[in-house]
Amino acid sequence: MTNIVRRDPFAVDNLFDDLMKGFFVRPVRYSGGEPALEIKLEVKENDKAYSVHAEMPGVKKEDIHVNVEGGMVTIAAEVKRESAQKEGEKVIHSERYYGKVSRSFSLGQEVDEASAKARFDNGMLELTLPKRALSATRRLAIE
Repeated sequence: MTNIVRRDPFAVDNLFDDLMKGFFVRPVRYSGGEPALEIKLEVKENDKAYSVHAEMPGVKKEDIHVNVEGGMVTIAAEVKRESAQKEGEKVIHSERYYGKVSRSFSLGQEVDEASAKARFDNGMLELTLPKRALSATRRLAIE
């Protein structure tokens, strides 16, 4: 037997439920009018090392932090942007933007932290991460 359900399309609770049904499906981003900084990565691998190129425009070298722990790499930066338009002694327009951004990723093999190198030039961070030599597997004799 078929159940018939009576529904009032103008009921306030149904309108609100219908309105909110897909609202939280996609994440909503708000950056206060300033475009959010995203770290765009390119990771390459050869036999001896990983090469990472990260685009970080508008970031100063001293505001970048790179941490390498085993095969996990974390790149973090603090962004500070200020602009002011002055006319004589009066400030007509002033904007400030402060924020933090980070990106973490794992590599297939552990990195030799002691010989890793980082270079930053014109908004491009270049990391050279040598692979740690694999330890030979040793079979243990059971006594």
